[in-house]
Amino acid sequence: MLLEFCAENFTKVPEAIQLGATRIELCDNLAEGGTTPSYAVIEQTVKYVNNHGASVVTMVRPRGGDFVYSDVEFEMMKKDLLIIKELGSHGLVFGVLTKDNRIDRERTKELIELSGDSQTTFHMAFDEIPKNNQKEELQWLIEQGVTRILAHGGLGGSVYDHIDWLTELIQFANGRIEILVGGGVTYENWEDLAKRISTDQFHGTKIVKFRN
Repeated sequence: MLLEFCAENFTKVPEAIQLGATRIELCDNLAEGGTTPSYAVIEQTVKYVNNHGASVVTMVRPRGGDFVYSDVEFEMMKKDLLIIKELGSHGLVFGVLTKDNRIDRERTKELIELSGDSQTTFHMAFDEIPKNNQKEELQWLIEQGVTRILAHGGLGGSVYDHIDWLTELIQFANGRIEILVGGGVTYENWEDLAKRISTDQFHGTKIVKFRN
């Protein structure tokens, strides 16, 4: 099982890896759902994980709030993405939506292309997409070669409230894209969730049990 630790800075990264996390999602401003971290934090985290058998994927998001970005914000995202790649992050994490909460295909495709051979994660913006459109949008992400989606299965509630829908999405994906389950997943429940949801990876800020 792959455990992805969502880190707001470098501070807990070494302990998280020691406790079993094998991938770090690096971001800032978790209170806002995560934004792009500082370049120094990215550089230090990449250097550390490369020496400790783990990997890092980095959030590309200029602000909190919704996932509908202005032209200026999108230009910032593209510039951040390229710098993050140069700093050696193994993957990029992003999500861009239209005003009606569908994937902004033109912009998302541009980010995917700029990512090159790096891993790509379409983050929890996916949960904002109306359920009756999610399979269509998931199919599009598959066709673009996106590595994975990070999903809670729905807006609000516990991940347990969304097990049936997550299962349906996983069955639809049929191994063509990775499904990373997050949102209320912790060291206390991921093993139980793994018995109920057919995925091999879980994500969270409490995915391992820290000593303090």
